[in-house]
Amino acid sequence: GTLGSMTNSLRQIADDLYETRTDSPVPGLTTHAYLWTRPEGNLLFYSPASDADFDAIDRLGGVAHQYLSHEDEAGPNLTAIQQRFGSWLHVPAAETATIGKHAHIDVEIAAVRHIDDNGIDIIPTPGHSPGSTSYLVTGRDGQTYLFTGDTVFPSGNGRWATYVDKEGGDPGALTNSLKLLAELRPDVVISSAFGGPTAVEEVSAHDWSRHVTEALDTVA
Repeated sequence: GTLGSMTNSLRQIADDLYETRTDSPVPGLTTHAYLWTRPEGNLLFYSPASDADFDAIDRLGGVAHQYLSHEDEAGPNLTAIQQRFGSWLHVPAAETATIGKHAHIDVEIAAVRHIDDNGIDIIPTPGHSPGSTSYLVTGRDGQTYLFTGDTVFPSGNGRWATYVDKEGGDPGALTNSLKLLAELRPDVVISSAFGGPTAVEEVSAHDWSRHVTEALDTVA
């Protein structure tokens, strides 16, 4: 099928980046997963809620590694992804107890900033949840993609926001995490949950600084 059609619902965002179809795990919450294609093996960030896009993902080379930003992305489909693609599941070490109820965890991500074996810049950003982690990668054309999970996201009213999970969230930690993210210079920011039309936003340095400031105002 053609890009964006129902037979291949992956939306191409960049030469090497694809968005899965919209999932609504709970009313009012909208998410996608993102497939980053590369010769040494594709990476899937976040998680689709169904197997509806598995064939389309297969045609692009499958999934070698899947990265979750935090426990809200965990569900029964994690095991289906592992079984279909033979992928390795990477999750924040602080949330292995909750995520491990849904699937076998292959890699526990340490809560210290580092470059991992796949060349991913791992940036712990706790606060929304104890193990929330952001990922920074450099795409094929040199653009940097920042995956922020639920740590910061477009709220749908033109502004960006965040929120502290009632179970295990920490406003102080979230404030510090946002200040850390503000120091980065991403070209494209991709959140997990979002409000409004899209979770994907190209940002200038000025835009990004403003968005993080907006999100800091919503920490409660």
